[in-house]
Amino acid sequence: MPHPESNRPRLPVAGLTPMTTLDYPGHLACVVFLQGCPLRCGYCHNPGMLAPRRAGPGEWAEVEAFLARRQGLLDGIVFSGGEPTLHADLPVAAARAQTLGFKVGLHTAGVYPRRLAETLPHLAWVGLDVKGPAACFDAIVGRPGLAAAHAESLELLLKSGVAFECRTTVHWRDLDLESLRRLALDLAEWGVTRYALQVARPGRCLDPAYARPVPSAPTLGELEALVETLAPAFVRIELRT
Repeated sequence: MPHPESNRPRLPVAGLTPMTTLDYPGHLACVVFLQGCPLRCGYCHNPGMLAPRRAGPGEWAEVEAFLARRQGLLDGIVFSGGEPTLHADLPVAAARAQTLGFKVGLHTAGVYPRRLAETLPHLAWVGLDVKGPAACFDAIVGRPGLAAAHAESLELLLKSGVAFECRTTVHWRDLDLESLRRLALDLAEWGVTRYALQVARPGRCLDPAYARPVPSAPTLGELEALVETLAPAFVRIELRT
């Protein structure tokens, strides 16, 4: 049964990937990218996603119409960004996607824990970005006061029973092998069982300094060796290059 138009959420849709096996592990899903992000990570490869904007009335309607055509063909939908939890109507949109029969995933940096808590009842999986250790989290994201919010979101996920993985984008201007090792072991000690390391993309970055080589950067082989030594601490750990 179609949802009443008056209840339709408003979300600023920046793009839609109609089918992927990468963004929701083990599932065939589409990805909806929402515009706007409060973070200013130097390695951000899509600065055009950062500026917030008002959503047009028909943007989510188009996504919902797409989902209606994909019932039985896709397993799920992933909300990504930007930072999806920036948007007040995210929980409503997640609930509507769930009602249509889709498993709902979320990519988030965990900087809006109250919005995450509102959305969790409708989620089947979350990918939580862990930007770095708490002591340098705010410096990496370029905004003060967000390390505590992220820690609250991690605690919410650990208590929720919702499947999730933590992911860290590795740029050697922000991290070294030892700080990465300590971060991973801290996550394991807190109860994280699935962890992925993602090497930051070279080329276009929000901060041009991040596009330049880091002379002291470890080799890929050294990073692979670190992942191998960390493997016993997790149910699953991956290196994504």
